Amino acid sequence: MEILKKRILSDGEIHEGNILKVDGFLNHQIDIPFLQEIGKEFYRLFKDENINKILTIESSGIAIGSMVAQEFGCPLVFAKKSITKNIAGDIYLTPVESYTHGTTYGVIVSKSFLGKEDRVLIVDDFLAIGNALDGLIHIVKESGAELVGCGAVIEKGFQGGGDRLRKKGIHVESLAIIESMDCENKTIIFRD
Repeated sequence: MEILKKRILSDGEIHEGNILKVDGFLNHQIDIPFLQEIGKEFYRLFKDENINKILTIESSGIAIGSMVAQEFGCPLVFAKKSITKNIAGDIYLTPVESYTHGTTYGVIVSKSFLGKEDRVLIVDDFLAIGNALDGLIHIVKESGAELVGCGAVIEKGFQGGGDRLRKKGIHVESLAIIESMDCENKTIIFRD
């Protein structure tokens, strides 16, 4: 997605530790018209899959997931990173290690929102080593729903998570795949 690549190059910031900050338009301050284009692109890529649920993880995935769900005309379910009083009944629970935060937390989804009748597309802002997607995939499998695929806005191809998931036979679509980042020279190279 060329407009995404241009936006990463113009507004993204590279930091030590392979961190790419895109919080000026994607996951802190959100450019809604731009995210609508992201939603349309994921719809184009998965429109023939009869998707009836979008699944993401809080918090950065919620805005993206909302735009994708709007395009599909279906609900967005987001996995919460902590148990709250307003989640009643049975839950799906799995541990997820955050690459960015360096912590492990349990993510939960109420069993009333995912089941055998669902065809699920997982979406998130980043795909690096794939821990968040692994956790969400586990929840989908545990629920008995069918995983249609996974979509990432930005994939850090050099960290291998997307390729690992593809080798498992999971349909993964990333709108921009970064082949390498150089913090010192402030350069990004995209995969073709």
